[in-house]
Amino acid sequence: MGKQPVKLKAVVYALSPFQQKIMTGLWKDLPEKIHHKVSENWISTILLLAPVIGTYSYAQHYMEKEKLEHRF
Repeated sequence: MGKQPVKLKAVVYALSPFQQKIMTGLWKDLPEKIHHKVSENWISTILLLAPVIGTYSYAQHYMEKEKLEHRF
């Protein structure tokens, strides 16, 4: 009983650059998914966006007031 070499087959997985349908499920129904997330967490959305919008509007108002201050 001698040793006989056995050929092994290697499987190589690759994605074709012309046919990549892996990421399509991520972008499918994106507006509906965003609406669902916001409608579930609307209070958290308001609590996040209110300070951000308030701070931005205050900064814009302050900069405009400072810009017009030298005229008077």
